[in-house]
Amino acid sequence: MIKKVIISLLIIGLAIGGYMGYDMYKNVYQPNVTISKNQNNYFYIHTGYTFENVVNDLYEYGYILNRNSFEWVAEKKANFKNNIKPGKYRLKDGMSNNDLIDLLRSGTQEPVKVTFNNVRTTKELAGKITRNLECDSVDFYNLISDKEFTKKYGFNTITILTLFLPNTYEFYWNTSAEQLIKRMADEYKNYWTAERKAKAKKLNLSQSEVAILASIVQAEQSVHADERPKVAGLYINRLRLGMLLQSDPTVVYGIGDFSINRVLTKHLQTNHPYNTYMYKGLPPGPINLPSIKSLDAVLNYETHNYIYMCAKADFSGYHAFAANYNQHINNARQYQRELNRRKIYN
Repeated sequence: MIKKVIISLLIIGLAIGGYMGYDMYKNVYQPNVTISKNQNNYFYIHTGYTFENVVNDLYEYGYILNRNSFEWVAEKKANFKNNIKPGKYRLKDGMSNNDLIDLLRSGTQEPVKVTFNNVRTTKELAGKITRNLECDSVDFYNLISDKEFTKKYGFNTITILTLFLPNTYEFYWNTSAEQLIKRMADEYKNYWTAERKAKAKKLNLSQSEVAILASIVQAEQSVHADERPKVAGLYINRLRLGMLLQSDPTVVYGIGDFSINRVLTKHLQTNHPYNTYMYKGLPPGPINLPSIKSLDAVLNYETHNYIYMCAKADFSGYHAFAANYNQHINNARQYQRELNRRKIYN
């Protein structure tokens, strides 16, 4: 009789143990992550998040089915609850609690692409460069507007724009504003090789001045990059002769009205530091973020004797170049007649 009782107890104990073991197995290894068709499979852990914040977001946004099982497994996983790593994580439908916690604990993020181009101002840059990152555009803008901060990189609050080379870069989502700028400084240093520095020196221009001139070249020829070295050669000729640069895009930039299609006398008479019809030499800062092609166009400018240009009357996007004023006037009149014919008055 006693033997039967002992055997029964053993069987019950094994059954209970088996059930508990199976329950533990389910908590750890069975699927608990669900991604619906209309749901983003990227999960974001913000800087400063606690374990509770992570669990709340996972559950409230519908990424996990069973909150209790996730918390139970997290309790068993060493160094997770007190070592939350911010970032952007790619979740897969059907992941177990074990897989999910291993992913979040590892800090293995999905990089994000950061692209910025067609930028004119620091505010535009701040908005575009931080668009896909955690860092706030205001924090970024405040940094590049801070005199002491920009001075650390060898710029002022106007020339700091020349630090940023338009391109597509990969970052981790939780990159801070300061880390972002440091990375851009590294890219800047990589671009400015000894060879390029030597070419700038031969032009008697600083690296920032090369970028300022490149921004003008890019604004004058935004359509056909193949013409930029020729445009660059024209402005270098003017600088060497001590002539006014007389660039319409710099005038428009100083006014701040980028809807202007036709620069008129009233615009040319507007007094501001970017009016290259009034002030000799380069303006105080870039009028856009010049691309690497535009920078290289200045450093590898085309040698010629042109000092005048205007848009071609065929509206091809190319320019008519001239070495003397009379030739330039003829070209300009053709273009102005075409503007009038097309009824473009401002």
